[in-house]
Amino acid sequence: MEIKRPLLLISNDDGYQAKGIRQLVEMVSDFGDVLVCAPDSGRSGFACAFSVTTPLTLTCQEQFVAPSGAHVEIWSCNGTPVDCVKMALSELCPRKPDMVIGGINHGDNASVNTHYSGTMGVVMEGCMKYIPSVAFSLCDHRDDADFEPLRPYVREITQRVLADGLPLGVCLNVNFPVVDAFAGVRVCRMAKGTWGSEVSKYRHPRGYDYWWMVGHYQNDEPEAEDTDNWALTHGYVAITPTQSDVTAYSAISLISDWHL
Repeated sequence: MEIKRPLLLISNDDGYQAKGIRQLVEMVSDFGDVLVCAPDSGRSGFACAFSVTTPLTLTCQEQFVAPSGAHVEIWSCNGTPVDCVKMALSELCPRKPDMVIGGINHGDNASVNTHYSGTMGVVMEGCMKYIPSVAFSLCDHRDDADFEPLRPYVREITQRVLADGLPLGVCLNVNFPVVDAFAGVRVCRMAKGTWGSEVSKYRHPRGYDYWWMVGHYQNDEPEAEDTDNWALTHGYVAITPTQSDVTAYSAISLISDWHL
């Protein structure tokens, strides 16, 4: 009887052509067959958004057999990162994936960035479909960022999740600092942080105002050593278990006492 390889579904928010996703495919393709479905261009900041008024298209960009013998398909979609996962699960996957992987993102997705991140949108969608899901991000926005130091960590985490799975409703948000050598690995929580000065106003030569969304991030608890921001600032790889259930359980009794 034929033994099927694990199937890895990979997406991102930087686009199918980004260096990060290309290197991710190369890092993990010996673990199983790989199906990439990623945006046709950058979709950073799209979080869990999906398209309801735009028709979606799929384009096969590449198919090849990896040196390991694994089959790799790379598809692009004109939608959001979540659209890519939904479309892949509906139209492209020959079977339910064994794992959904987001990244490798160009730029960090720590702290409150988790809520804005299209890379995290990928794994939250996988998580809500009860598929073990992991996001990888490097704190380097450059197009030619060096992802090679991440290789042993990406491979080890992928292997462990394939072997052991994750609790239902839980995914992993993995962020890597840019350092000469990693200080180690920290399993940690999201830091409390805020974005300020987020809107920059300009005057167009044709006589109207326009704005860019920019901003400055502030870690609101810089001394807390159990957070992802602290870990990254001190050279550690930060792994944050993240869940799809956003219920504030501690507030249930408080709200219940309102006697509405």
